Amino acid sequence: MNECIIAIACLGGIGLILAVILYFVSKKFAVEADSRIDEIAEILPKANCGGCGYPGCKGFAEACVKANSLVGKNCPVGGASTMAKVAQILGLEASDVKPQIAVVRCQGDCTHRTRTNHYDGAKKCALASDIYGGETDCSYGCLGYGDCVEACLFDAISIDPSTLLPIVDETRCTSCGACVKACPKQLIELRPKGPESRRIYVSCINKDKGPVARKACNVACIGCGICVKKCSFDAITVANHLAYIDPEKCTLCHECVEACPQHSIVALHFSNSTELC
Repeated sequence: MNECIIAIACLGGIGLILAVILYFVSKKFAVEADSRIDEIAEILPKANCGGCGYPGCKGFAEACVKANSLVGKNCPVGGASTMAKVAQILGLEASDVKPQIAVVRCQGDCTHRTRTNHYDGAKKCALASDIYGGETDCSYGCLGYGDCVEACLFDAISIDPSTLLPIVDETRCTSCGACVKACPKQLIELRPKGPESRRIYVSCINKDKGPVARKACNVACIGCGICVKKCSFDAITVANHLAYIDPEKCTLCHECVEACPQHSIVALHFSNSTELC
C-alpha cells in the first residue's frame, strides 16, 4: 500500500514539475498575436474563397499585417472599398487594382460545333477530360458538365440549357478565380472588367491548325493573323495557331472584331453590338 502511495506521489510530483516547466517555457516563447489581424479579418467578406491567393480570409489578414505594402494584395470579393478599410487599419496605401471578371472563351454550342459522338461516363469535367476529348471534334471546347458551376460560391455561373455552355452573371461574379481553377480545359479567364463593362477578347482556345479547327467548330480561331494586321496598338498576338488579345494594350477600337473572318472575337456591351458570334 505504501509503495502505491509513493509511486502516485512521485508521478504527481513529476507532473507538477513538468507543468511548471511548460508554463515558464510557454511564457518565454509566447508569440503575441497582432490584434490588427482579427480586426482586418472581421471586415473581410468571410468568403474564404482563396481568390486573394491565401488560405482563407484569416490567412489574407495575416499576410496584410506582415507586409510593408499592400501592393499585390487584393480581396476580389470585397473589392476596393474593403481594401480601403484594410489600408486604413494598417496605415498603408491601398493598391489600385482593376476590377476583373470571369470570361468563358468558347462559343461552341450545337450550332457551331457539331456533336459527333456521345459520352456516357461520369458527368464531371475533370473526370471526362482525363479520358475523353469531348462529344465533338474540338478537344479544346467546353464539356458542359458544370464543374465551374459547382466551384462558384456566389452562384455567378450557370449552364445554359440551350447551348450547354457556361454563362457568367456579371452582377454576381467576384473574380475569385474558383471557376478558373475548376475548368480542366482552361477555358475560363479572369480579364479586366473594362470601362462600362466593355470587353473584347478571342472566344476560343483551339490550338489546332486552321483547317482542323474550322472543321471542328465554325467559329474557331484559325490563326490567320488578320486581326493582328488590323490592330494598330500591338494588342494581338498569334501563337500556336491561336490569337490572343492583351487587355492591357487593347483600346476597344473594334477593328479586329469586324475583321475576323471566323467571328471568333467577341465584343461585349458596346452600344451597337452585344456579342458577335
